[in-house]
Amino acid sequence: MAEKLLSLSNVEVIYDKVFLAIRGVSLDMEEGQMIALLGANGAGKSTTLKAVSGLLAPERGAVTHGDIQFCGESILTYNPPHRVRMGLVHVLEGRHIFEHLTPDENLYAAWPGRRRARTGYDALRERVYGYFPRLAERLRSKAGYLSGGEQQMLAIARALMTEPRLIMLDEPSLGLAPVLVKEIFAIIREINQNQGVSVLLVEQNAKAALDVADQAYLIENGSVVMSGSAETLKQNPDIQEFYLGGGERADYHNVKHYRRRKRWLA
Repeated sequence: MAEKLLSLSNVEVIYDKVFLAIRGVSLDMEEGQMIALLGANGAGKSTTLKAVSGLLAPERGAVTHGDIQFCGESILTYNPPHRVRMGLVHVLEGRHIFEHLTPDENLYAAWPGRRRARTGYDALRERVYGYFPRLAERLRSKAGYLSGGEQQMLAIARALMTEPRLIMLDEPSLGLAPVLVKEIFAIIREINQNQGVSVLLVEQNAKAALDVADQAYLIENGSVVMSGSAETLKQNPDIQEFYLGGGERADYHNVKHYRRRKRWLA
């Protein structure tokens, strides 16, 4: 049986001591898995990731109930750098890179061993460039001049320089052309399969996410309303209707008002 890597147990998050953003979220992740969190804007997906990485405080948020365990250890009292040292890294939405530095300098800045001897850095750097050959071609350009897709690749590459056990990706496809989305998701899956790095993926492009994920959780109004294998969720008629653009369509000529009800909210 695979080792349980990450576990969220009835987690609640409140912002500004008033707004309940997620309520009773529970999630289990095994070593080497890729899990997708699906849901509409404002459902609580990004908040769930920030609760795991410890990045709620700058936004005046806090975990007020429940527990989060990583590698069998509660991490609620640990600060974000400590969680990174444990092997947990969070790639935020929006391609947060050092735009005035080159890709090479960005990678070096992310490497946790830069204050010590350079042992192991070159091999790690070459492995990362192996996943992202476009960055190797642009390694001396300013990161701010890279395309949107290249900047997203660099954000993921920086995370890999920490040698994580779990990488959390928030909307990696945001604002990218479909051909780049396909390329980046293929690379994410390759990293997962080749290195055994677990991936927790927040993504509004449900089709792209379900094509690469093993498991998926659907979050609505701050709660998990559905979970299962990616293939199971793909076949669910409600998921097809609301998130995959499929399913049966209503005959609008015979109804005055039509709105399909989400059965999990009944």
